[in-house]
Amino acid sequence: MRSSGSTRSPRARPPIRRFVLVIGDDHPRACTGRRLLRRGLAVAFRPDQASAALPVVLDPFAVEPLSSADAPAVERGGLLAVDCSWNRISETNRLPGNGRHPGTARRLPMLLATNPQHYGRVGELNTAEALGAALCVLGRRAEAVNLLVGFAGGPVFFEVNRERLDRYRRARSSDAILDAEHFLFGSV
Repeated sequence: MRSSGSTRSPRARPPIRRFVLVIGDDHPRACTGRRLLRRGLAVAFRPDQASAALPVVLDPFAVEPLSSADAPAVERGGLLAVDCSWNRISETNRLPGNGRHPGTARRLPMLLATNPQHYGRVGELNTAEALGAALCVLGRRAEAVNLLVGFAGGPVFFEVNRERLDRYRRARSSDAILDAEHFLFGSV
């Protein structure tokens, strides 16, 4: 008979690497991306130092939504959020360089913002909410909750979006995410 000490324990998954590219066109005090960087909860992304494993880019204009099918790519390359003003987001492609994303672009599934600037608006999440939502969709709820501690509306984000985040987390593909969005929001 084996002793309890010889049983293998499951390996803890390393945390998802989180990158933020700060464009700098919003008010510095309201910039959740800068706060994530100052708190050490994300690292500044510099396109010139991109490695072979590129991050998955959270892009509100991407056609395909993030789903658990993206987990292997995110675990390899991380998540990249571009921190810029919602008032100016559609003016240009916000990424520097040749206008192409440094990695695979995915939009977040439809969620309600709980930040003071955009409370209750569909999809207008701040950078911290966006990264937290992505982590939840990828089955990393504890990381997501930890990320939003100390942000206005952060703890409420998970309560307001509980049903949505649970459905999206269980969805195994982008098509399943689209079905969940249709069920939750109708034909928005």
